[in-house]
Amino acid sequence: MDNRPIGVFDSGLGGLTAVKELEKVLPEESIVYFGDTGRVPYGNRSRETILRYARQDMAFLLDHGVKAILAACGTVSSVARSVGEGLDVPYFDVIGPTVKAAAQATKNGRIGVIGTAATIASGSYREMLLRINQKFEVFPQACPLFVPLVENAFISPQEEITRLVAERYLAPMRESGVDTLILGCTHYPIISPTIASVMGRGVVLIDSGREAARALADTLRSMDLLSVDACRENRYFITDTLENFSGVAELFLGHSVQGHTERIDIEKF
Repeated sequence: MDNRPIGVFDSGLGGLTAVKELEKVLPEESIVYFGDTGRVPYGNRSRETILRYARQDMAFLLDHGVKAILAACGTVSSVARSVGEGLDVPYFDVIGPTVKAAAQATKNGRIGVIGTAATIASGSYREMLLRINQKFEVFPQACPLFVPLVENAFISPQEEITRLVAERYLAPMRESGVDTLILGCTHYPIISPTIASVMGRGVVLIDSGREAARALADTLRSMDLLSVDACRENRYFITDTLENFSGVAELFLGHSVQGHTERIDIEKF
């Protein structure tokens, strides 16, 4: 048994979708969340910059004594896959569990993938899906405007601008006849009602944050690393203003984060 917290990081707020899932499947675990809100989004950065950011993010979490790290960021998971090698704690990204879930969900073998420009350019999801089944047809689509829309709280299903953007991005997906759509960025589940509405009935959405959280939970159980302390305490660290974070974070998580948030200087790590 291990009462140390779980570490989760993302380029901004999207990783909170993974935190919410972790709270469901591991209700007694404490979580340290780091959101790099001052440098969001990662998806339009170079590979070298993404690697540097990811290493800083993980160094911060390790400094807080975490027992496992989840890269709840599709861009880091896709572009900087080697960043977790050699760690003394278990490391998880969102790609492996998500690809496995999509492969199990599809009935016609036509799978769509949406993500940041960097995630789509990496081809990581397509590569791993074809490793499972070379007959899969994979249809990628970069959706760079989704992250800033989520970060600026344009998340209601009634938001016209978000729906218009979704219709523009997802039109090729609908035309291709996919029956499964990977949400390859942990920001995207926040607007999944809009995405689902645009895609239409019969298309299964695969939430990368949810699948990664479940995989992490299974691993901690198998390694006997679960907490025995029922007094959970989550802490949230960001690199931009607290005011912008708190309100949206509470909307994402369904509970208050007041008194548990702190702004830090990531350049120290």
